[in-house]
Amino acid sequence: MQREIKTTSDGSKTLFINALNENYHSHHGALQEANHVFIKNGLKQIYSYEINILELGFGTGLNVLVTIDEFLKTDKNHIIHYFTLEKYPVSDAEAKELDYGSFFQDPKIAASYAEIHACDWNEKVEVLPNFFFTKVKSDFFELENLALPSIHLVYFDCFGARVQPDLWEKPLFQIVSDKMETGGLLTTYSSKGSVRRILQDLNFKVEKKDGPPGKREMINAVKL
Repeated sequence: MQREIKTTSDGSKTLFINALNENYHSHHGALQEANHVFIKNGLKQIYSYEINILELGFGTGLNVLVTIDEFLKTDKNHIIHYFTLEKYPVSDAEAKELDYGSFFQDPKIAASYAEIHACDWNEKVEVLPNFFFTKVKSDFFELENLALPSIHLVYFDCFGARVQPDLWEKPLFQIVSDKMETGGLLTTYSSKGSVRRILQDLNFKVEKKDGPPGKREMINAVKL
């Protein structure tokens, strides 16, 4: 898959797939999008002592970094288990050029960025004390065959429906729902009406939220 690196409006970088005409992140700002969708409207809404996070998909690793950043900022003693799926991993050279660690003040985050890309697939790694990370190289639909603990928070960050419509249809959302605990939260940058209706059909309480810069709305969905 041919990719090139582009700089977004907040100075952070993203990957662009020429064949699909698709960015990995918003061109309005990769870092601010990740913080808005997955931290402000995701992790900060979960109050459990031990949090199981599922991400679709790993991509550049930026969502892991903003999660680690928030984890390090919190003053409560808690545990995060982070599971992420990816079928087409970025290369070491791409990860190095993205240089996401430089956007965070804490040097632990830059070290963590190197580790999450270098660590073995399908192996649990304690990236930081009480932050456990597992990346799985697989198709998203293979999620149904993975043994996971009950998930409290889902980062649904698939490529857009324009290029991968099957990832925004009921079968995948059903698989994800089956992995979630009652009361679990799914957060995504999408605000498509079809996605809202699918989630409602799957017994989620769906709420439209203000979107990140450049996008009017996004979705939070709580499993009932």
